[in-house]
Amino acid sequence: MQTLFIGHTYIDVTFLTDRMPTGDEKLVAKDYAVSFGGNAVTAAFCCAKLGIKPDLITPVADDWLGRMFLDMAARYGVSLHARKVGKSSLSVVMPNNGRRAILRGRDDEYPHPFPVLNLSGCRALHLDGHQADAAIHYAKLFRKAGILTSIDGGGLRSNTDELLGYIDVAVVAERLCEQMNLEPPVMLDYLKSRGCRIGGVTLGARGMLWYDESGTVRTLPPLAIPSGLIVDTSGAGDVFHGAYIYSYLADSKKLWNEHFHFARAASTHKIQHLGNEAGLPTLQDIGIVTKRFEASI
Repeated sequence: MQTLFIGHTYIDVTFLTDRMPTGDEKLVAKDYAVSFGGNAVTAAFCCAKLGIKPDLITPVADDWLGRMFLDMAARYGVSLHARKVGKSSLSVVMPNNGRRAILRGRDDEYPHPFPVLNLSGCRALHLDGHQADAAIHYAKLFRKAGILTSIDGGGLRSNTDELLGYIDVAVVAERLCEQMNLEPPVMLDYLKSRGCRIGGVTLGARGMLWYDESGTVRTLPPLAIPSGLIVDTSGAGDVFHGAYIYSYLADSKKLWNEHFHFARAASTHKIQHLGNEAGLPTLQDIGIVTKRFEASI
């Protein structure tokens, strides 16, 4: 095992449409995609696509969507440690003008404890806050062992404050700032106070505000991609997380500014494609995006 991801699985159905039908109306979408979904789950698949096959603790149901997910994990070489749930979770995603609407159905009632794994050789942990019991258990183990811990703080959860006390790299969404009534610069101060060595707030089309190894606050502007190339922003943040974990594992001696530049190119590739799977980049894709768009910043 090189890296462990812990999160919640969705099957995403993404429709490209100008509007949603109402009443007794039927419409045909311009395009659609069916893929794996979930914050840490998509990040894990991104890491696998880039060349480092992760382990993943995530809920899987014994139904046709669950079996579809098992096939997806096998195809990407993701080592799956399934936690049983009664039925699969589903997301309907509708991208629209650089934003996206999401409707979800979720089963997060776990009848059994989380899997206990042998962590020998593992070099990083990435969480999205789901499976709170598993998240805090492994965050404590990794912190005690001095192994990198990372979190995608997409929203406020029951144990967010406690969990952040065991996190080295915390990249949170602007939504968390809103839920905690903190402006992004104040959120960075909060992350510092919880002991996070690297902290950032993703701001969508405005890039990211973050602080580096020295505590210096910096900005990471978005790449200058024409709006006409943007197809689907859903999953871009998840790809960002998966890519910086890969970059860290590939060369942990690099500064986090370099890891985040790599991840920015990965997420820029994602938004040009419909659905999570189609948007997963290869190393070649990241090189192309970097060469095409970074020079115009």
